[in-house]
Amino acid sequence: MAVLQIVEWFDPTGREMVHRVPERGSGEFRFGSQLIVRESQAAVFFRDGKALDTFGPGRHTLTTANIPLLANLLSLPFGGASPFKAEVYFVNLKQFTDLKWGTPQPIPLRDAELGMVRLRAFGNYAIQVGDPGLFVNTIVGSQRLYETNDIEGYLRGIVVSKLTDLLGTLGKSFLDLAAQFEELGAALKTRIRDDFAGLGVTLLGFYVQSITPTEETEKAIDERASMGAIGDMQAYLQFKAARALGEAAQASGGEGGGLTGAGFGMGAGAGLGAMMAQILGQAAQPRPGAPAGGATPAAPRPVQTIVEAFADVTRVVQGQIALSEEQRTAILQQLGALATELSKPDADLTKIKSQRQEITDRSPWLAPELEKLFKTAPVERAMADAARRFMEG
Repeated sequence: MAVLQIVEWFDPTGREMVHRVPERGSGEFRFGSQLIVRESQAAVFFRDGKALDTFGPGRHTLTTANIPLLANLLSLPFGGASPFKAEVYFVNLKQFTDLKWGTPQPIPLRDAELGMVRLRAFGNYAIQVGDPGLFVNTIVGSQRLYETNDIEGYLRGIVVSKLTDLLGTLGKSFLDLAAQFEELGAALKTRIRDDFAGLGVTLLGFYVQSITPTEETEKAIDERASMGAIGDMQAYLQFKAARALGEAAQASGGEGGGLTGAGFGMGAGAGLGAMMAQILGQAAQPRPGAPAGGATPAAPRPVQTIVEAFADVTRVVQGQIALSEEQRTAILQQLGALATELSKPDADLTKIKSQRQEITDRSPWLAPELEKLFKTAPVERAMADAARRFMEG
């Protein structure tokens, strides 16, 4: 076995958490050899299942003074000139900012409104190795994990375990969780932080991006929502009209089909805005049988469709007398495109966010209304579905 004279490691990918030198077995090191540790690295000598001395960035000459713990374990004749066997683990101390976590299998939970549901959850988190010696002892020494994928899988197991415990104690409906991702992330971060610290890992950030039902649970929710929508025939017809308009807009790129075939041609954008304005305007009108002025209003019926959710925003736009008709139509066109995208069964999360940003960039005064819009139940469901497809895609 060759004696290692220069010991160093460089990770061109920036994704490797820990690297062993040599990669197999133990290496022979001679006192007087050079150990080179780069910035954002730490080198941990490891022998007989125990992490010994830890070195920070710089060039280090291996001597008995530099490695006292290792020297105490060795019987070195001739003033320490003989080689000794050990391994060096280089630990990457950079911040890993986009690690993914997710549930490998759906989590069965008791739901306050729907009974039993099965949910999937996804998100990301950021970590940094805070104690290289403890990290090597626990991850490498105890868990026998060397590869980054294995280490990430072990950390994900901790996350999913804590998530399952937390969701089981909330006692809330799945439908309420979409508005509480930030709170869930903060609660999970608190629970996970101590477990990670016990591994020498510092948890820098933790985020919940999506909690979605399985297909079976989703079908049950859709059927329940559909029955509610059909109970109000006007809302149901408005929803169908918006969906049909979205399908026509999708087909407009085809030759002679969709909106183009209907005679919209180059004016398809304006036609889309006008048609959506009419549909959304109808949703914003008082329903027949509503109490007259002065009468005590009945409790508002919960918003159940995408079109109904847009009614308040449309009403605000139509009430802006300072806007010209052209400006009002342009904003309604943007809102119509956003409503159409949200109504699609394969709505694109990136496109939805981009359309929302375009509206607030053009009309900043609409930002509070859009904030309320995206907290309504049908829009939250559409966003949750889009987030699930984004994570799975």
